Amino acid sequence: MTNKKVIVPPIKSQGIKTKLVPWIMELAPKAEGKWIEPFLGTGVVAFNSGYEKAILNDTNPHIITFYKGIQQGEITAPLMRHYLEQEGELLSKAGDNGYDHYRKVRARFNQEFSPYDFIFLSRAGFNGMMRFGKKGNWNIPFCKKPDRFAQAYTTKITNQVSTVSKIIQPEPNWIFHNKSFSEIIPLATEQDIIYCDPPYYGRYVDYYNGWTEQDERLLFNLLSETKAKFILSTWHHNDWRENEMIAKFWSKFNIVTKDHFYHSGGNIENRRTIVEALVCNFNADNIQDHNHGQKEKVPSAQLSLELT
Repeated sequence: MTNKKVIVPPIKSQGIKTKLVPWIMELAPKAEGKWIEPFLGTGVVAFNSGYEKAILNDTNPHIITFYKGIQQGEITAPLMRHYLEQEGELLSKAGDNGYDHYRKVRARFNQEFSPYDFIFLSRAGFNGMMRFGKKGNWNIPFCKKPDRFAQAYTTKITNQVSTVSKIIQPEPNWIFHNKSFSEIIPLATEQDIIYCDPPYYGRYVDYYNGWTEQDERLLFNLLSETKAKFILSTWHHNDWRENEMIAKFWSKFNIVTKDHFYHSGGNIENRRTIVEALVCNFNADNIQDHNHGQKEKVPSAQLSLELT
């Protein structure tokens, strides 16, 4: 997996695991059964897992609607290209440096919840963030780039839709759910592998729902009881503090760590180096305890920018 090119999904979100996929898949043992993700997010790990059978879930209904649309052939690369070219042209000509059209698409999405508008907003929103209000409305401002959907960028997204459409298996091989994680984990058998990437406790969450210590405790209890193998992504510590959930819950399992740098975020703490952790309930002797593979370097120019 180390030298294999990572498949990047068409949905963009802050905290996407693209650069961590080789590390995750290097740790993951090959299971005979299904790949199960209770927190699908952008889908980047699932699309690189290589499994023909999967149960994929997210509490964000827009993510599930989008990928089910691709699975059922309702969302295609040609249709996505046509949509982005049309909306991109309107964006480039709109008033307030493009913001007028962004507001129009946002208002339309918050009424109709079009999966095409969802992609537009996830790609044109500020800082690659995905955040919703209590009523499920998109509330991220515009990235202030009226030429956002230039031809090269539109082609990139279109190709990502095309690639993902070839990976997603038809039902019942791949099943998508919009449920609580607590309903998904008990579906796993001892032949399956569960990968969990929940919102990170104690850090900024740009997720459809928040995340509390009670959620973390429930996740811990469910993973402690499962007969399946599991991998949990979480954070271990950063320059300011440690993740208290590690000592409280996850230290009973095997843990490997890696330095990682997030280039975007709502505040400086979330835009610096963080030590990522993978927690698993199986032998992890095949992987270094810390910084498996090449250590990611923090760009000096980016770091100095964050410190000013």
